[in-house]
Amino acid sequence: MPRTRQTAAFALITVAALSLTACGSGDPAAAPAGAGAAVKGRTPTTDVVSSVERDEDASRLLPEKVRASGTLSLASSVGAPPGAFYEEDGRTLAGADIDFADAVARKLGLKLKREVASFEAILPALGSGKYDVGTGNFGVTEERRGTIDFVTYINDGQGFAVRDDSDLKKVTDLTQLCGLTVGTGAGTTFEATLEENRHRCADEGRKPYEVKTYADQAAVWISLQQGRSEVLMSTINGLRYAVTQQEGLRFLNEFKRLDVGFAFRKGTPLAPAFQAAVNALKADGTYDRILKKWGTSESAIRTSQISPPEIK
Repeated sequence: MPRTRQTAAFALITVAALSLTACGSGDPAAAPAGAGAAVKGRTPTTDVVSSVERDEDASRLLPEKVRASGTLSLASSVGAPPGAFYEEDGRTLAGADIDFADAVARKLGLKLKREVASFEAILPALGSGKYDVGTGNFGVTEERRGTIDFVTYINDGQGFAVRDDSDLKKVTDLTQLCGLTVGTGAGTTFEATLEENRHRCADEGRKPYEVKTYADQAAVWISLQQGRSEVLMSTINGLRYAVTQQEGLRFLNEFKRLDVGFAFRKGTPLAPAFQAAVNALKADGTYDRILKKWGTSESAIRTSQISPPEIK
């Protein structure tokens, strides 16, 4: 997300150094499956992109104008590992979203003009034509499918984390959060899910939970550590990795799975080419190498899809 270098460095210290991200078993203390490259306190640095070669079949699916220009404008939301984050210098971007976008661009023979933008600003900006494509762990929902096209590349979703002193063991229904303060990211599916269901506590004669939103992912974690939030709702992959890097926190459980994809304006002609590029990355092994690098092998999809129905 847009920030000064100082803020970026602060976010890295509080999130990346403390909360790199992985996807593992239901036991947060267990080592994540396929997380060999993800080491506590250390950013994975394996180069999994530079060897990717252009795929002529995928490239031919691009609109002629795009092939002629050889470039696309990409908006990246930058938050926390494993999706997209700043390295220690406060300028260099890293993460699975960065690797996937760069790898797809190489498959298509394109150069990306990447611009960092806030999560909540990217989808409207795609509709206005400001950007060609966006990344930011955008979950495919029915509401978003009304105005946005997606090309899927991983499966992530919603989950919860708490401090070790919390009495919560598992959240299978949002009414279990009644009376608590829940921290989450602004403009996310998590915020939407929480707000849509707040009334259920009052419907049962119980105190509604309070939703605290933050534009900066580092602030979400700080709110939990410092007790301003009692439970945190975020991505499954991010939560699982983060709790292995921060003392005194634990991952509760997966709440809902969602397909995640590159985002485009509705009716984009770019979707078939991106879909073919993702599937070409799966075929040549690059796809699995990116997931392994970031410890998210459990988020693999069998094949890329264009705007599939929301997972219920």
